[in-house]
Amino acid sequence: MNRLQALYATTIGKKFIAAITGIILFGFILGHVAGNLKVFTGATADGIPHIDEYAHFLKIAGAPLVPEQFVLWSARSVLLISLILHMTVVIQLALISAEARPISYVKSKKRAASLPALWMMFSGLLILGFVIFHILHFTTGTIVIGEFNHGFVYNNLESSFSNPLVGIGYILVMLVLGFHLNHGIWSLFQTLGLDNPDRNKFLRLTATGLTIAIIAGFISIPLAFMTGAMPDPVSYPHELLTGHR
Repeated sequence: MNRLQALYATTIGKKFIAAITGIILFGFILGHVAGNLKVFTGATADGIPHIDEYAHFLKIAGAPLVPEQFVLWSARSVLLISLILHMTVVIQLALISAEARPISYVKSKKRAASLPALWMMFSGLLILGFVIFHILHFTTGTIVIGEFNHGFVYNNLESSFSNPLVGIGYILVMLVLGFHLNHGIWSLFQTLGLDNPDRNKFLRLTATGLTIAIIAGFISIPLAFMTGAMPDPVSYPHELLTGHR
């Protein structure tokens, strides 16, 4: 424990934690957008939307070896811890960097150097607020916009995104996530020591390409519902889903 505390107290240790938690969060975002895109893959022969089937699978993953939702909540716990650690060390690193700048720096240079850090903190807090809202909206149903029924993911998406304000708000936050993610991926390359003048252009293009692909995937869902491009929800008994394997 003392070694871990000593590592955390160093700048290198904080950067290492930022990199590891960043990788975990990036992996979650990739998996999340891939799962969300199942909204476009149709339904089973029984009429169950694939997105509903996927959401049910996440709940029962690991059963009967472990209780239902054990794997899901374990993953959520790791993500929550990673998010808290990531935000904490990123803010600490930004403060350390600001304190280390020589007083003789020109004001404009100090301002320019601090803008990315300020933006990442601001956008990070905005995204954190959105994540909380998103969970209360689409996971727990605490915040109800339109209709909400546990397990009927497709119906919940259609009901919420049929409201233009919800759809536009979601899209705007995804754009903020895009700017945050693009800078975050590039920073991750730097932290892992992958940056090099010979390949920096490629790494920047990679970061931008990954960001565009992910954000386009997220944005395509509210856009599809808002424009009426998606089929209407089909009613089916929830028992059909829970008994479906």
